[in-house]
Amino acid sequence: MSKFPFVIGGASLALLTAGALLLWQLADAAPRTAVMDHALMGQDVAVPAVRKAVAPANEVVIDDFRFGPAQLTVPVGTKVVWTNDDSDPHTVTSETDPKLLKSPPLDTGDSFSFTFDKPGTYRYFCSIHPHMQGIVVVQ
Repeated sequence: MSKFPFVIGGASLALLTAGALLLWQLADAAPRTAVMDHALMGQDVAVPAVRKAVAPANEVVIDDFRFGPAQLTVPVGTKVVWTNDDSDPHTVTSETDPKLLKSPPLDTGDSFSFTFDKPGTYRYFCSIHPHMQGIVVVQ
């Protein structure tokens, strides 16, 4: 009886095991540097940097019952956008009367915008959750 099929079978099993171990290691360990050695090609492969998305300078994100940033400074003529990323509805309401800012309740994913055409300090809050407060400084 020939040993040839057993040798091929054993070699195939060894290659499959090595491949599985390599995949397990790659999945288990995130790249620690910007470049990693590609195991199968012997080449350097660029690994894209993972960065958290940064809101534009004229955007306020509503999340975790907070306005973020709590204070925003913008030039005159800037359109500021508030986006609700929270699971509860919120509003954007001016502290002063008459209400310069008065959004309807914003559900998750909804936005409200306002263009500030005069310099000043504009304080606002959520009329549903008054402890939520923010400031827009227009220069």
